[in-house]
Amino acid sequence: MTMEETLKQYKEDFALFPDDNSKLEYVFDLGKKHTTLPPEEKNDDTYVHGCSSDAWLVGECKDGKLVLRGEGTSEMAKGMMTLLLDIFSNRTPDEILSFDPAKLQDLGIVELLSPVRQQSMEAFLKKVYGYAQKCKEQG
Repeated sequence: MTMEETLKQYKEDFALFPDDNSKLEYVFDLGKKHTTLPPEEKNDDTYVHGCSSDAWLVGECKDGKLVLRGEGTSEMAKGMMTLLLDIFSNRTPDEILSFDPAKLQDLGIVELLSPVRQQSMEAFLKKVYGYAQKCKEQG
């Protein structure tokens, strides 16, 4: 699936929920699939500065694609990271760099996040796009 198709799938999923609390519960449920990083990968280079709870994001170029792995400490961070990694990981740098992050607004979930959580998402995206740019330059 492309980034657009993955986004469309999530949008359809969120549309099934009758209210905002149900949508947020779904995000928390996504967090249950959340992975963790080994301690040596949790450092200042991978730390997502500007995130409201501790979070780390590792980006590696593999076979022309950016592979992302991350860990968040709060339930919301775990859920949002799971969702965003699903959209952004295993993509070519060009696919990521040409993706307009404003399209995430279409999910119907971003506006439910507190301003602090929205800033956290922006910090995450800034890190993703930085990794994609580095990957492109190496390519």
